[in-house]
Amino acid sequence: MRLDSVRHIHFIGVCGTAMATLAAMLKEYGYRITGSDQDMYPPMSTFLQDRAIPVVSPFSKENLIPKPDLVVVGNAISRGNVEVEALLNERMPYTSSADLMKEVFIHGKQSVVVAGTHGKTTTTSLVAWILTFAGLDPTFMVGGIAKNFQSSFRLGRSDLVVCEGDEYDTAFFDKRPKFLHYLPTSAIINNIEFDHADIYRSLDEIELQFRRLVNLIPEGGILLAGAESQPVARVAEKAYCRVQTFGLGDFFWSARNFKIVPVAAPAGARTAGQDIPSGISFEVCREAKTVAEVSAPLIGEHNARNILAAFALASHLGVPAETIREAIAQFAGVRRRLELLSEFEGVRLFDDFAHHPTAIRETLSGLRSLYPDTPIYVAFEPRSATSRRKVFQQAFAYSLSLADTILVSHPFNPSKIAEDERLDPSVTVAHLKQMGRQAETFRSPDEIVEYLGEYIVTPAVIVAMSNGDFGGIHQKLQQMLSRKFGQAASDGRSLTS
Repeated sequence: MRLDSVRHIHFIGVCGTAMATLAAMLKEYGYRITGSDQDMYPPMSTFLQDRAIPVVSPFSKENLIPKPDLVVVGNAISRGNVEVEALLNERMPYTSSADLMKEVFIHGKQSVVVAGTHGKTTTTSLVAWILTFAGLDPTFMVGGIAKNFQSSFRLGRSDLVVCEGDEYDTAFFDKRPKFLHYLPTSAIINNIEFDHADIYRSLDEIELQFRRLVNLIPEGGILLAGAESQPVARVAEKAYCRVQTFGLGDFFWSARNFKIVPVAAPAGARTAGQDIPSGISFEVCREAKTVAEVSAPLIGEHNARNILAAFALASHLGVPAETIREAIAQFAGVRRRLELLSEFEGVRLFDDFAHHPTAIRETLSGLRSLYPDTPIYVAFEPRSATSRRKVFQQAFAYSLSLADTILVSHPFNPSKIAEDERLDPSVTVAHLKQMGRQAETFRSPDEIVEYLGEYIVTPAVIVAMSNGDFGGIHQKLQQMLSRKFGQAASDGRSLTS
């Protein structure tokens, strides 16, 4: 791809996390950037607005006038999109976000790729923060807003590039996972589970893509493998590079004496005046020898695994253990990863991105450890391509059962899923009721807010779970709670999941 004559780049589907991040990186790099999208909501809509990147809606062939020098097509964009049809008819140059990321920012650099079904956004943010804190000045791209930077990217001046590696496909014209474009010299694989049922038919198909990722790591590189996950252990067996395992058991990197402890909230993550333990602490062990004791304002054993992976990667790159420990203590979290939005007279409202049964289970397990005696209410929106399908219908019930009251909305945009494949929320709710939980289905977020407005009492925890905007439910809940209980005590704390 020749980029020497490119000045104006247009993004179709610019509000996707990776697309918006790359658009902002390229603008800071000196390109003129425009974008278009259909569904726009925070945090990426405001992220683009804050960076003065013009976004138009809806899609239209007029958005490609005057002709850009290059068009980037998002992986959510399919044939039939009016802008895609226009660029093909006019023979405009086009590419994917992953390929452009490789061409502009990765070629010739040391590339650290963080992959896995769960935890990759938090782990990528941790790695980027530790390396920056240590003065290594990396470039990074992450699939969320890292609070230490108030951004999803940073352009550094060193030859280190840290990328969140997504296993989802790249574009309608390139069905490979995005992470195969990122030329890893080092990689972390946290875990591998079945997901993305719209493009993969089985766990074996997903595992194959991770084997291909591992096959790209050079002999002099390293793979940090979350070997508690059996599929990760299997793909690590095929590595040509050095492999170090990590996890809560007997691994090369392991955690001992895991505890829930009081921790001070770092800059960028204001507390809500909590008077109960709100963080984790454990010993980081390398080959069974303790190298550091770390504390972080995170919750859950899954975050111990994320920290272990980031610690191991930074150690591989030469960062001293004490520096890593100090950086972890100051990690402020990621937006929409168990983010405490507000507190109203003992009712705490969280936003969380979880949309896979395992992520839901880990998040609710962490919340339960933090609030053992407080009723937990979950509002769950099946929104991702997989969560809208019945493949996880029963698994969702088991994960959601860690809450006391579960409010399940009808799947987002159900007509996009064949009826015989579509998740039936009433079946999930029936399973939950059999387990003794209070559970109901709702057709809209407004109905959920109305229900909570009638039945919620203090103290309580509410967590809204969706990988989209959930019909603006977060703002609607805040307004309802303000009317019911008065002004919020504070906001903005992330307890990253």
